[in-house]
Amino acid sequence: MFRLPSTPPPLKRANLQLLLEYAWVSPAFTATDAMSIGLTRSTIIDLLDELANCGLVTELPNSRQDGNYQKGRPARRFELTANAAAVVGVDAGREHLTTTVSNLRGEIFSSGQVEVDPEADSPETRRRLLRRVVTEQLATTGHSLAEVAGICIGVPAPVDARGISPAHVDGFWQRTNPDFVTVFDAEVPIIRVENDALLAAVAEGSVGGGVGCSDFVTFLSGERFGAGIFVDGRLLRGAHGGVGEMLGLDLVAGAEGVDGLGLRAARLAREAVAEDRVAEGSPLRSVPAEDIDGKLVLEAARDGDADAGRVVTEVGGVLARIAGLVASLFDPERVIIAGGVAPGAEGLIAAAREELPALLHLPVPELVRSELGAGVVSVGAVQHALSSVRGSILDL
Repeated sequence: MFRLPSTPPPLKRANLQLLLEYAWVSPAFTATDAMSIGLTRSTIIDLLDELANCGLVTELPNSRQDGNYQKGRPARRFELTANAAAVVGVDAGREHLTTTVSNLRGEIFSSGQVEVDPEADSPETRRRLLRRVVTEQLATTGHSLAEVAGICIGVPAPVDARGISPAHVDGFWQRTNPDFVTVFDAEVPIIRVENDALLAAVAEGSVGGGVGCSDFVTFLSGERFGAGIFVDGRLLRGAHGGVGEMLGLDLVAGAEGVDGLGLRAARLAREAVAEDRVAEGSPLRSVPAEDIDGKLVLEAARDGDADAGRVVTEVGGVLARIAGLVASLFDPERVIIAGGVAPGAEGLIAAAREELPALLHLPVPELVRSELGAGVVSVGAVQHALSSVRGSILDL
């Protein structure tokens, strides 16, 4: 990994950071190109030499060596050394751990997933498993922990700014976030632990449906329902990381509980089958009732099954009430439905769009589904780790 020779004085540090930010978002550039940041050419050349010596930028062949002839002395060309370090993002869900490794530009080296047995779960086993899956995924890319500049771990629990989850009545938050922030503290300089819905919002704001939008809400609907909320371009957290935890849904008529949209659809479909309210030819009768899941219901509704369609309409109404509650509190421009349910959620969203206007006095937010798929939390974890590295790279 790169190494800075010493801690630079404040002014030089500020100039180095300014130049690095320019390099991070630019293709190959010359010192003259970089003068757009407001520094003199001679200062930029000195800074580039220092960054090249420590491995954070790479000097490329000049324009003449590269085959692009120029009259006069050829300009020196540089670019960020994207592979100077690795970055790791982890979605540490209740039933799986998805690990993604990228370089400093966010270009993915590899991603892998392992299943977790919730019945055999414990804080100690989760800590061991996290360490194992991260080191194994790094090994597939030829990296070690010593080459990791930052890691971010997403968990299904509220998380404060220190990476700690508050106490929960049945210990669920402590099981899903068993002090993960200390697992790699001896090897990795930047470690972040964040709520999974918050990271889904980071993913949408970085590379998904929230790009260019300052006010949006991302609903992460897996087994449970959570929200990541951007207001005025800022991600909201709260004193204990509880913003968007959605436990208040227990108090909302018609939307009780934090079950995800797929779970709600499956439960309603099973009830309909048990009460003989489903036609014989319906796909909802093609499997034992206990095997009905949200995917089956959404696909059946998409294919025109009337019984599945009624379930989807009912769940869409629940989504409208949840979206209406959050929209009345935070006034978003857009609401993004993300997570494993998103690919098949168009029917749910269409039903919610029908009901939402009657629930709001404010302008109705745009309801859209995420295009980032089930890996949205892992994508957000990588983006959040990258952001942390970019802001602290001169302190490593």
